[in-house]
Amino acid sequence: MVKICCIGAGYVGGPTMAVIALKCPNIQVAVVDISVQRINAWNSDQLPIYEPGLDDVVKGCRGKNLFFSTDVNKHVCESDIVFVSVNTPTKTRGLGAGKAADLTYWESAARMIADVAKSDKIVVEKSTVPVKTAEAIEKILTHNSKGINFQILSNPEFLAEGTAIQDLFNPDRVLIGGRETPEGNKAVKALKDVYAHWVPEDRILTTNLWSAELSKLAANAFLAQRISSVNAMSALCEATGADVTQVSYAVGKDTRIGPKFLNASVGFGGSCFQKDILNLVYICDCNGLPEVAEYWKQVIKINDYQKNRFVNRVVASMFNTVSNKKVAILGFAFKKDTGDTRETPAIDVCQGLLGDKAQLSIYDPQVNEDQIQRDLTMKKFDWDHPLHLQPMSPTAVKKVSVVWDAYEATKDAHAVCILTEWDEFKKLDYKRIYDNMQKPAFIFDGRNIVNAEKMREIGFIVYSIGKPLDAWLKDMPAVA
Repeated sequence: MVKICCIGAGYVGGPTMAVIALKCPNIQVAVVDISVQRINAWNSDQLPIYEPGLDDVVKGCRGKNLFFSTDVNKHVCESDIVFVSVNTPTKTRGLGAGKAADLTYWESAARMIADVAKSDKIVVEKSTVPVKTAEAIEKILTHNSKGINFQILSNPEFLAEGTAIQDLFNPDRVLIGGRETPEGNKAVKALKDVYAHWVPEDRILTTNLWSAELSKLAANAFLAQRISSVNAMSALCEATGADVTQVSYAVGKDTRIGPKFLNASVGFGGSCFQKDILNLVYICDCNGLPEVAEYWKQVIKINDYQKNRFVNRVVASMFNTVSNKKVAILGFAFKKDTGDTRETPAIDVCQGLLGDKAQLSIYDPQVNEDQIQRDLTMKKFDWDHPLHLQPMSPTAVKKVSVVWDAYEATKDAHAVCILTEWDEFKKLDYKRIYDNMQKPAFIFDGRNIVNAEKMREIGFIVYSIGKPLDAWLKDMPAVA
């Protein structure tokens, strides 16, 4: 029986290994992590991450051919294929601070594999890593090999949170990069055979190591670029009276462009986009390509601009101050159908409003108070370190209350900011919300999910990103 071990039981490792176990009943899969709390959660009825469909997959395989354990050394030693899915946070100090990936966790994983291995292993990069990481890992493993052969493969994940299980069941492509040597080709085939249990062969792409590593960064950069492009257009739409929804629909009808990732919003979030682009910028700078670095930097600048623009619009519309006004925040996760708050635009929007002394009442169906308080006080990039290395639960932000009901959040509020596109926010009784708010009552729709005209009929003053502005908003312009 082939044995697979995955180091790292997070958003990538957990779901990916669960699906491999489900689709390959003849393969034994172990997911290992040094966090006892996280492994206990994977072994419980309350999984540590929320992802539609994940519960059924895990519970169908757990204890049969899928195991979650803190005994890292044992499972690594026994495995044939070791996936490494550890954090690669952005460096906060030293060379490349603010841009380069911190490979501390990767390096210690590689050293541990070399220490405990007693048989040949295929080591698979599953985290998003900078180009040429495989070379560094190879050097560590080779110099500590004790005669054991290691083959390094790059197998980047292309999951979208909220649809990760469907993405794993039916991927656009599976990418495997390896050394173009007989041993490398053999390792690529071994991993290809795992995915071939359920993925059609024409969707399993093989490349050299560096192409696979760079493809992941490039894919995320292109997706983020599309969001920043439509968000840049949204500002122009507001200035000219155009409607960004109509513009993006017309643009998306061009088959060369397509409709995906053209929804204007308060900005992109998630664990990958900003981190990967910063990484790309650093690699370009290191390779003497400052013009290319500058090009990709602009994608992040537009994203920051969009969040600032949203905050400025809120404050300017409400007589240029939100001091001591209650602002309801609907949605804190970076997108619907996930509890993930990493780099969510809600953090910057909330911090911007708190900077003007607003009282925030926050509701998200999948994010708890501890996580929200942690996010609002944590330093940039700290979120990407393992939980036990993050600051302990900080002192609560005094002007923030977290509630478990949208109606409670909006009661007596001066304004509502919609920051996540949860389906339930489309179905709320906005007449009831309006009746219980301070007047004038404002809605700032950062996801364009409510019908602005219907909201205006109820009595709201409405701001929807990239849509023609209310007369009220034109009279109170936001200075960016």
